[in-house]
Amino acid sequence: MLDRRLVIVSGKGGVGKSAVASGLALLGQRHGLRILAVEMETGGGLSAHFGTGPLEFNPREVRPGLHAMEMVRSDALLEYLSLQLRLPGISRFGAVARAFDALATAAPAVREIVTIGKILWEVREDRWDLVVVDAAPTGQIASYLRAPASISELVATGRIRSQAEWMAETLADPDMTQLVLVTLPEELPSAETLETIDWVERSGIVGKPVVIANRVLESVSAHPTPLGPAGDIVTLHRSLVEEQRRWLDNVPPDLALPYLFGLFTPGEVAAHISDDLEALS
Repeated sequence: MLDRRLVIVSGKGGVGKSAVASGLALLGQRHGLRILAVEMETGGGLSAHFGTGPLEFNPREVRPGLHAMEMVRSDALLEYLSLQLRLPGISRFGAVARAFDALATAAPAVREIVTIGKILWEVREDRWDLVVVDAAPTGQIASYLRAPASISELVATGRIRSQAEWMAETLADPDMTQLVLVTLPEELPSAETLETIDWVERSGIVGKPVVIANRVLESVSAHPTPLGPAGDIVTLHRSLVEEQRRWLDNVPPDLALPYLFGLFTPGEVAAHISDDLEALS
């Protein structure tokens, strides 16, 4: 994945997508790449795993060569108006900015195009070797990914349409963009992951996703099974492993990450995941 320019990490809420995105960013930094990590939605996932405190819209260096930012739609919209549409001198509190912000809130795909457009602009500016996005959950990510195509359908010609077209081309180029879906070996995350994979295959908006299963239990091979409470623990563990295997067979992952049992800080979790992600780099 380090050969791409953009990696978008999504997954059902609570599966550990922020940890995976942080681990991937740390892996790229360890390989000497210029990395931008983007938190698409507020929540502090990246900042917790980087141990930085709250992030802001302007990228901040959190490790040598690794910058991180939080997406703020109003700031992204202001930047789009001033840089992309060449409308200089617009204040965040001005009437024009307020009007466009109201439009972005109400109009189909405009809010999403402002967000994904900022991310793709960072890719295009070539300041970074890799942009890693802690993206919206799988239930919402489709609206962001299809936003450029939706805008192209709404706008017949002009600067906005041409920008939407290069955005769509960047997302669809498998050499540029990689979608990563993080799941758990459980029923609901597996079902949502399968739905997202099906949508990706039908839409063709982005290339084939990489699937990462998180919190996978390791098998135990104690023979014979111990007596007493220790034996009960082994029996329970084996039953949980079998249950997880059923869901892993349903959604075969490209990589399985071990269950860390809450014994590590968020920063340590990201570091461990970074080591495991070497297998996919």
